[in-house]
Amino acid sequence: MTKIIPSSLAAGFCIGLGGAVFLLQTEKLVGAVLFCLGLYTICEMQFHLFTGRVCYALEQPLWQWLRFPVIWCGNWLGTGLAAGLLSLTRVGPAARQAAQVLVRAKDGDTLLSLFVLGFFCNIFVYIAVEGYKTFPLALGKYLAIFVGITVFIMSGYEHSVADMFYYFMAGRMDPEALVRLLVITAGNVCGGWAAWGARQAGKRAAR
Repeated sequence: MTKIIPSSLAAGFCIGLGGAVFLLQTEKLVGAVLFCLGLYTICEMQFHLFTGRVCYALEQPLWQWLRFPVIWCGNWLGTGLAAGLLSLTRVGPAARQAAQVLVRAKDGDTLLSLFVLGFFCNIFVYIAVEGYKTFPLALGKYLAIFVGITVFIMSGYEHSVADMFYYFMAGRMDPEALVRLLVITAGNVCGGWAAWGARQAGKRAAR
């Protein structure tokens, strides 16, 4: 557990770095592609990112599920640290303004919509992470990350850890924001498990 805490903090910080790049781009596609550098770093360094790790929870004994709240909280703190540091810079006001636009859309959405968007998001997160883990060639690994993550961002799906950063950056991390983050997190969990289950079914069918 002592290794998970700094690793999850680092993962949240990396997502914050990707989120900052996304916020500061005028072209959404450019921002989406550059955001992928955050997940690329996490995969390369094997940091603990909640949305990626939770996809494989059904492979693990129940007692290991105690790690997931720790990872989630570590990611939350890491994104908060990234947002806090960025706010101290000259690009902070522009990032805050862009984050406020994103957060207003989330605050105006229904909880059901946020859940479903979170569900769809983690299907693509699973595709990205599973591709990185299983493709034998480096090119395939990196394409899995960049295509999977770019698609979910361009589609407007909800990634709970990225949303942590956006709420912090917008200055809107409050109890209402936490409720919405937990709903999105539940959608991410269900989407990741659904994608994992489909993958296992495909493996069994191929035998």
